[in-house]
Formats: sequence, structure tokens, C-alpha cells
Amino acid sequence: MKLQIEKAIYGGAGLAHQTEGEGAGKAVFVPFTLPGEIVEARLIEQKNAFGEASLLQVLTASEDRVPPRCAHFGQCGGCHYQHAAYSAQVRMKVAILQETLERAGLTAPPTIQTHTGEPWAYRNRTRLRIEELEASLRVGYNKRGSNEFLAIRECPISASLVWRAAEALLMVAAESSTTGRLLRGAGEVEFFTTGDEKKLQMTLFVRKAQPGFDALCERMQELVPELAGADVSLVPSEPQRRARKPRTLENWGVDGLNYPVAGEGYWISRGAFFQVNRFLVDELVRIVTAERQGAVAWDLYAGVGLFSRALARAFQQVVAVEAAANDLSRSFKGPGKRTVETTTVEFLRSAVVQRERPDLIVMDPPRAGVGAEVCALLERISSPEIVYVSCDPVTLARDLKLLIASGYNIEEIHMVDMFPQTFHLETVMILRR
Repeated sequence: MKLQIEKAIYGGAGLAHQTEGEGAGKAVFVPFTLPGEIVEARLIEQKNAFGEASLLQVLTASEDRVPPRCAHFGQCGGCHYQHAAYSAQVRMKVAILQETLERAGLTAPPTIQTHTGEPWAYRNRTRLRIEELEASLRVGYNKRGSNEFLAIRECPISASLVWRAAEALLMVAAESSTTGRLLRGAGEVEFFTTGDEKKLQMTLFVRKAQPGFDALCERMQELVPELAGADVSLVPSEPQRRARKPRTLENWGVDGLNYPVAGEGYWISRGAFFQVNRFLVDELVRIVTAERQGAVAWDLYAGVGLFSRALARAFQQVVAVEAAANDLSRSFKGPGKRTVETTTVEFLRSAVVQRERPDLIVMDPPRAGVGAEVCALLERISSPEIVYVSCDPVTLARDLKLLIASGYNIEEIHMVDMFPQTFHLETVMILRR
């Protein structure tokens, strides 16, 4: 069928409407297209409200269409926008964010401010699958829309050190029968580097214990001197995988990295969450904390304390709340610094009872957002300012609707493009009563 792409939608596809046949007028989602293009597509799935199609060919291309940099683009499930010039990617994300907010009933929001960095080699963390082919190993990702393995020979969005380490791992596997056996029993490997690519951590996920891990790490360090630490973790069998986490079998070297951001050093243990874009972390901290000061600030969903440390320079007391606070409690110490190891909802329930009210609340929840109960508790606490950092515009819009109904106004909107070449976007909302 012939379709004209009207706009980009959240998830990576372009939106069109059928003009012919039984489905005339129905919305159709077509990946790897750009607004304004005329394309030929094949309908692959028909649902009640919309259809999904695959792109056959572009009949009239957008001026923003560019050749993808990666040879695996289109097959790999990781990237969605490599066919678009970077400036066009940013415009599409701003339009998607704007429409998502308006559809949630947030009329006339402030102008969205954009923040961008280098759009390639930005990922400080990459997790790769490991598969055996005859006598050799390959690394790769999932094919788009499936769990099927896709072997890759490059990943331009990963830091160069990360990809160099992946190549070294395959080289070591080919050299030694001992490490080869260990790696053939592995399912995945994860690499994490500092923003300056001076230090590297590795985690190997295996299906059963095998000897040779120390030898593997020592040889890896010969090839990649930046490797500072590693571990091998046993992955639970399939029936237990959802209930149980991988169990560490062996450690080698140091158990984390000191990651410098905006004049502070953050200790990141292997596997701990940290922002993935090594070029924009400083800017994100600046947007969240800049020119904010007072007596008390709360950092909810604090993680390793990315924002807590910066806030502590301008507030008399900062309370950092994190359910898994190992790295946070290790580094966030001293006068005016308090770590609370609990969930955000439990902390807020207690704060309501004790009638606590900070000058500022910063919250950076996971993709699911904060939810109705947290919004209701925030209404009762009634802090004069909230900074909401979100990686999902849909759940953000849902939560904002509740917060605005409780008396908050949106003062600033920042779209921070932490995930170039993908449909994902980071938003920072400044809310005041």
C-alpha cells in the first residue's frame, strides 16, 4: 500500500492513515520512515484501532533522510532513528513530547528547551549476547522485535573502549581452550566505562561455573589495559529467572569505578544503575540542580546520588532516598548529608505523618514513573518546588496531570537527548506551587 507519513510517534515508527480498501482511514505505524515521506509499505498486523506495517521502499524521501552509519541498522533492535539527520531526530522527539503532554490535558506548556551532545559513541554501558558458531564465538544483540540472536561487527553508539573490549574478548576465546570453555558457557557480557574511557568494568553472565576466569581477566587486561575489575555471575535457570537475580561466583580486580561528573566523583559498583550517556551527564546535573539552594532538599529514587552530591553544595541538608542504597551510603556521608535506605513511597508516608516539608524535591523514578500514591503524598507535603526527571513521556504526562491538579505549575521543560539514534528521550520538568 502507498502511504504518506504524517508524523513520528513514540516508539520509533511513523504514523500514516490508509486511504484505500476496507481499512480506509485507519492509522498505520511504519518504522524507519520520516514525516512528509511517501512510502510503499506492507501491512503485517491489523488491530482494532491501528495497523502495523513494514517499509518496502521510500517513494518520496524527506530531506532529513541520511544513510545509516551502522551496518546492522534495521535488523538490530537497538536503534530506531539512524535514517534521520540528528537535527531531525531532536525535532521529532520535541514534537512527540509536546503532543504527549497535550494529549494528557496539559495545555499551553512552556517552550521545550533542548540539550544535545555528541550523537555517536555515547553509551558508557553495553550488554552483549554471546553465541557459539561452530568453533568460534560471536557477540550480538536481539533482532528487532524478537529474541533471535543477531551477530554484530560494530556498534557506533557504544564508547570505542567498550567495543574494543568486546573484540578482545573474542580474541581471547580463540586463543585459549580454557577460557574458550568458560566463554562458551556464557550467555552475555556487560562492559561499563567511565566517561573519559580510562577505566573499564566487565561482568560475564554464565549458565554454569567453569574454571579459567582469572586467566581470562589477566589476558583481557593485557589487550585492554583499562580493564580494572570484573566478575562472573551465574544466571538462574529459566523457571527461576524472574524470581532470582544472577549470583556472583568470582571477582577480579576492583569492584567498581570512580566516575567523575560535574566536579564530583561517584563510586559505581559493577551492575549499579548510572546514566548511560557519557557526554550529557554533566549537563543533566546542571539542569536539575542549577541555582537551587535552601535549607532542605530531598533526592527521591536517588540511585548512586548523582543529584544528591551536587545539591549538597547549596542546601544545608540533603536527604537521599534509595531502596538499594549500597553505593549511595558508601559515598554520601558527612555534615548535612543523610541517606535513607527505603522506597520512595514508604519515605513519603513517614514524612506526611511527621509533617516534614523540604524546600526542594528532586525525583528521578524508573520508567514506570512515580504513580498516583506518590503524587497524592507530594500534594500533602506541598514542597514549593519539584524537579521531575523522566525517561518515559507517557508516564511523565500521567503523573504531571495529577501534580498540576494538586496545585503545581510547569515552569520549565527540558528535553535532554540522552539516547541519540533511538526513540527514547529524557525530560526534566521544573514544577512550582
